[in-house]
Amino acid sequence: MKLKSINSNVIIEPFRIRSVEPIRFTTIRERQKLLEKASWNPFLLKATDVLIDLLTDSGTGAMSSRQWAAMIESDESYAGSSSFYRFETAVRDITGFKHVIPTHQGRAAENILFSLLVRKGDVIPNNTHFDTTRAHVEHRSGQALDLIIKEGLEPLTIHPFKGNMDTVRLEETIRETLGETTGESTDEISSESQSERARKRIPVIMLTVTNNSGGGQPVSMANVREVSRIARKYGIPFFIDACRFAENSWFIKMREDGYQDKTPIDIARELFSYADGCTMSAKKDGMSNIGGYLALNDDDLARECRSLSILTEGFPTYGGMAGYDMEAVAAGLYEALDEGYLRYRIRSTEYLGEKLVDAGVSIIQPTGGHAVYIDARHMLPHIPPLQYPAWSLTNALYLTGGVRAVEIGSVMFGLQPDGTEKPAPMELVRLAIPRRVYTQSHIDYLADVVIHTYEQREKLDGYRIVAAPKVLRHFSARLEPLE
Repeated sequence: MKLKSINSNVIIEPFRIRSVEPIRFTTIRERQKLLEKASWNPFLLKATDVLIDLLTDSGTGAMSSRQWAAMIESDESYAGSSSFYRFETAVRDITGFKHVIPTHQGRAAENILFSLLVRKGDVIPNNTHFDTTRAHVEHRSGQALDLIIKEGLEPLTIHPFKGNMDTVRLEETIRETLGETTGESTDEISSESQSERARKRIPVIMLTVTNNSGGGQPVSMANVREVSRIARKYGIPFFIDACRFAENSWFIKMREDGYQDKTPIDIARELFSYADGCTMSAKKDGMSNIGGYLALNDDDLARECRSLSILTEGFPTYGGMAGYDMEAVAAGLYEALDEGYLRYRIRSTEYLGEKLVDAGVSIIQPTGGHAVYIDARHMLPHIPPLQYPAWSLTNALYLTGGVRAVEIGSVMFGLQPDGTEKPAPMELVRLAIPRRVYTQSHIDYLADVVIHTYEQREKLDGYRIVAAPKVLRHFSARLEPLE
């Protein structure tokens, strides 16, 4: 028999499900009461009251049988555990960085790095800072400067790498900062003096891959190289926020000339080779429920980071992680780079985006890796930005179908360090898809909920904030609807 293999367009999950968690179904009347009790903040809902939970893809994925097996064999020694050395070996193999400092999650790595580098008045360029990264910079009285390319702020513009940093603006920023510091023309300053003075005002350049605040959009290898070239020209350390490095590597493979025949792990290794270090939340492309790390090459800075880690996290060979967590991350980093997994992961997100676009819903295009981002400003033009249209849509999705999403708009990014408020660059609702958790039928149901809400969009009203903290207010703010 000479049969031909099937060529199917059906998305098939590259795994079997051997453990299940029951989902509780609720009525819209129940959800109305639950959301009101949570002060109209989806962060304050109980997870058991959510049908499809897309609040975040951070630490919400399903771990593999291989990860669970590795966890059973973990070594829980306080200092020098074998689990740490397996974890360290995996991180070094993929990133190439010399020093690996484990942390309980990515924001702890940011805290250690920025506590040592950032001083009052410093400028930290990034393509786009996400919430905790921005908060850590501003907590140190620094300026978190976003330098995304213009296409990254245009939801409907098709561009293969909308996460790219505007490198012309990056170099202009450095030269302007040098001029402010010296009062001289930058042409009059020696290269050695430039490096010294640039680092005093710009102690680090960050690049987030993929660009979470900008729609989960990837950064090209060419852009990474150019950012690296500029950083080295001025002697400024260059760090990557690497939370979704595997997804970014896949986009490079699919979209950038010269990488089609390369494996994701080789692409990742090249990407990291241009940087001086990285911060990492292993709750994303580490495929773990907790954990992270700070990795870097500078011996002196690493020594200081380890000392601060002991103060804030724990001994440098566990750093806020149990041995079994380090085992899970060591295995998960490689699983995140598996081509079969990445093909499924990116395609399933793309599938959701296609269904929404076909129904007329405006989303950031092309779809990103870990999430679909709905353009709430376009969907709800009758709600002013400072009445929080994206927040309104987020709550509507929960009321309509029990879906919990997250606002990335003026509640998250509108409050300024001086206490004033201004509209965020975009009003987005992020549908962040946990790894290896939901099946295609869940995604089909999710699409139905979004489309049904879209069809009722003129009924949605804005919100006002009743009470909120001064930092990262979206996590615990209390709101009420405007009617």
